[in-house]
Amino acid sequence: LFSVPRSALLSQHTTVIRDLLKKEEAALESRSGWVPLLLSMMFEITNDESCWKTYFSLWPGFCTLHHPMFWSEEERNRLLLGTGVAVAVEKDLINIEEEYDSIVMPFMKSHPDTFDPHKHTLDLYKKLVAFVMAYSFQEPDEDDDEEIKSLNPPMMVPMADILNHVANHNANLEFTAECLKMVSIKKINGGEEIFNTYGQLANWQLLHMYGFTQPYPSNTHEALDIEMHLVYDAAMQAVKTEEEKKLLAEKWEFLTELEVVGEEGDFVIGQSGVLTEEELYSTLKVLSMTMEEFEEYKANDGWEEEEEDDDISSLTNSVIPKLKPAWKQLLHNTVRMRLKSYSSGLKEEEATLANVENYRQLSKQEHDSLQVRYAQKMILHRLLQLTV
Repeated sequence: LFSVPRSALLSQHTTVIRDLLKKEEAALESRSGWVPLLLSMMFEITNDESCWKTYFSLWPGFCTLHHPMFWSEEERNRLLLGTGVAVAVEKDLINIEEEYDSIVMPFMKSHPDTFDPHKHTLDLYKKLVAFVMAYSFQEPDEDDDEEIKSLNPPMMVPMADILNHVANHNANLEFTAECLKMVSIKKINGGEEIFNTYGQLANWQLLHMYGFTQPYPSNTHEALDIEMHLVYDAAMQAVKTEEEKKLLAEKWEFLTELEVVGEEGDFVIGQSGVLTEEELYSTLKVLSMTMEEFEEYKANDGWEEEEEDDDISSLTNSVIPKLKPAWKQLLHNTVRMRLKSYSSGLKEEEATLANVENYRQLSKQEHDSLQVRYAQKMILHRLLQLTV
């Protein structure tokens, strides 16, 4: 469809200040790995002689950025409660400010001839972070090694970043030594929009990182997270004695030692079933064991001979109804607890979607948050039905 020469890419390797960034490479290391690119962009966007001036003019004042990080805190808490987006944004804002204060600001003060903290502000830095989230590309590593892949910094790819994303896309970006190519993966008729893919992302992830959503049910990658500790909390609600409470705590500690669960971990549920199937299967299994079963399981360090029902550990929607009653009950109770994290119910969302006139009058924030909540609740209610 088109190609972009590597010389036209905006990155830490093509900016005018690339030699300075290379020299100070060690001082610019961060958890995000984005600082060199963000400094490149801060310099170029405020440089009247920048060769990327025309490129940046396509986003005057970055007024088209609709990320929840730019919503008010009241809007995020009211519209995104329970979706995972508000929590992710709060972490982003803390990390961005910490990165700016501890790495970017000291660097700029060390190079006053190149940077001015009064011009290269935290507000500009936040906007550029959102810009990189929404429009940058990261070159995949040929070895598909996650540790090596993390060393490939993001870069801005003019023209490629004007294409929108849908799950059912018709093009994708390919990387070669000389250039980056946008290539069609299916027939595209005249007048049809070219859609790229940003990855297999649920609506809550699209809204968090890109500032938009796909209307239900067009996003075939829809999914949601259930915090791992919710399963423990649901199991604890059924505990009746101190002995049972102690046993449950021992089971959870054992699962933690096996790294099946974690304090910050999540189970991921998709449209076709559980995506973190091994972790959730093991968790339901262990937490539902009797004391005798658990002692034997623990003695074998979590290993045991295959049983007849071990072939159903895939936890797809067709398999979940076949789980043991105790497992289904625990999963059912967990889903009910997860649904309580929202400030509204499924019927309220359905009523809003059914009223065409009211739906049209929603703000973009209200529209996008509704799509996120509705899709997540549809998955959770389907899981409720499967575990009755």
